[in-house]
Amino acid sequence: MIRLQVNGKVRDVDVDPDTPLLWVLREQMGLTGAKYGCGIGECGACTVHIDGEAVPSCTVPAGEAVGRKITTIEGLSGKAAEVLFRAWTQGDVPQCGYCQPGQIMQAAALLSTTPKPGDEEIEKAMSNVLCRCGTYQNIREAVQKAAKEMEP
Repeated sequence: MIRLQVNGKVRDVDVDPDTPLLWVLREQMGLTGAKYGCGIGECGACTVHIDGEAVPSCTVPAGEAVGRKITTIEGLSGKAAEVLFRAWTQGDVPQCGYCQPGQIMQAAALLSTTPKPGDEEIEKAMSNVLCRCGTYQNIREAVQKAAKEMEP
């Protein structure tokens, strides 16, 4: 049995501590926003925040997340979440939608550390999540729009 703090709630789950966090979130907790893409941390479809940092949950053993704050797309909240969700919708970013939770989680982490990112910073951060549909231009524009809306 391990205890995880996910989206502000403490949850006890009966899993092997070596089980990838992605599977604990999806199979044990029913949080299916993080998607399985590659299983080796290369595609970013499974991105979640651990203590505010964007990480591929398929590469993190659940036992390593004990005592840390885990946020999934289902628990993303606050002004950054609001402006990102709005920018994604208004920019018509999603095509198939598979990578979008990972894209938004990566963008939220970027904006939390870099409130006014330039194109190079956006491209570097967002390169951690692959988009099979190739909507990179729309993704960059949505991040730029969200950053502008975040300005005081």
